[in-house]
Amino acid sequence: MAAKKDEKSQPVEGADDEVLRQPSEILYRNEIEALKQNDSDPAPKHWHMSPRAVLAFVLGGKTLKAKIDGKTLDVPISKKFYGDDTIVERAIVTLASERALLLVGEPGTGKSWLSEHLAAAISGTSNLTVQGTAGTTEEHIKYSWNIARVIAEGPNPTNLIPSPTMVAMKTGRLLRFEEITRCLPDVQDSLVSILSDKGIAIPELPDANMVWAKPGFNVIATANTRDQGVNELSAALKRRFNYIHIPVITDHKTEVEIVQKRAGELLQRYDMPVTLPPPIIELLTTVFREIREGKTDDGVSVKKPSTTVSTAEAISVAIDAALYARFFGGGEVGARDIARNLVGSIVKEDINDLAVLKEYVVLVAKRRGEKDKNWREFHDTVLASIK
Repeated sequence: MAAKKDEKSQPVEGADDEVLRQPSEILYRNEIEALKQNDSDPAPKHWHMSPRAVLAFVLGGKTLKAKIDGKTLDVPISKKFYGDDTIVERAIVTLASERALLLVGEPGTGKSWLSEHLAAAISGTSNLTVQGTAGTTEEHIKYSWNIARVIAEGPNPTNLIPSPTMVAMKTGRLLRFEEITRCLPDVQDSLVSILSDKGIAIPELPDANMVWAKPGFNVIATANTRDQGVNELSAALKRRFNYIHIPVITDHKTEVEIVQKRAGELLQRYDMPVTLPPPIIELLTTVFREIREGKTDDGVSVKKPSTTVSTAEAISVAIDAALYARFFGGGEVGARDIARNLVGSIVKEDINDLAVLKEYVVLVAKRRGEKDKNWREFHDTVLASIK
């Protein structure tokens, strides 16, 4: 069910309603402020809060009193990461050291989500980001020049365009490096000296040829283990990262909670008066879990698709189904809405995955549909969609 608005827990003061997606430090501004006001532990230099408060921000579960914009409020700290709490603890400890952090896992496991919230809590901004692609160059990681001014005036510090890396180093903040394995190996290795020496050399400026990192600077990188077109890190770069693997959610109750919470937040953002009944979320997450694991709850073996069937995909299906129900239905999501929007998440580049989905529907959904209306509607709609 879509989450209800709560004046005490809505950290939206100062937010721009015309922006499609707010960064974590804006969206959860009240929570960050409440944690800072109640934080009695020491924080590493240039950190906005202590490691214990950062952990509380990510894991949630507390309600704190804080003075927000002149008013004393009870501010609930929402849960933002679902899984093993020690993963978050290890990540925070790594970032407090001089070793960089690499979050590794399959697509859709929440690596970027965790990275963003850690950066927001620790540095007050999650926007110092390098997006790794095949087109990322060393200039994107280090610095570039205003060519027109260099031609007119020659190279000088005012003509230099700092990268997010350089800004993070100068201010003692965290740099987020998304999809680092998408970059070519030579580009990846431009990080080696930054992580080792904590500095960037600027040979064009003989009198000011080094930028040194301030305390608090570190790097959070993410890498997918399954996507095609990735480049393995060099041995030199691997040694400078602490690897933390983010597993796929396997606990059904946890996955249901994630889908319900995130879908509710997104529908609230879209201002959509649509309900997601618990039985429908239960059906959706059950389908995803069983197809992902290749085995049903009652022991029936089914084929696995070639694509990643992640919790993030389940959230997308829930949102698409809700929008479908809002625009073309009665406003309440049913099994037919889930079925219509699920096919595109299971069957992507490999058309053979149609057979995988059809097998699941025939072997599993049909039998369950004899006793459950939702499963019957799901079965009938999927078969009608893939004919």
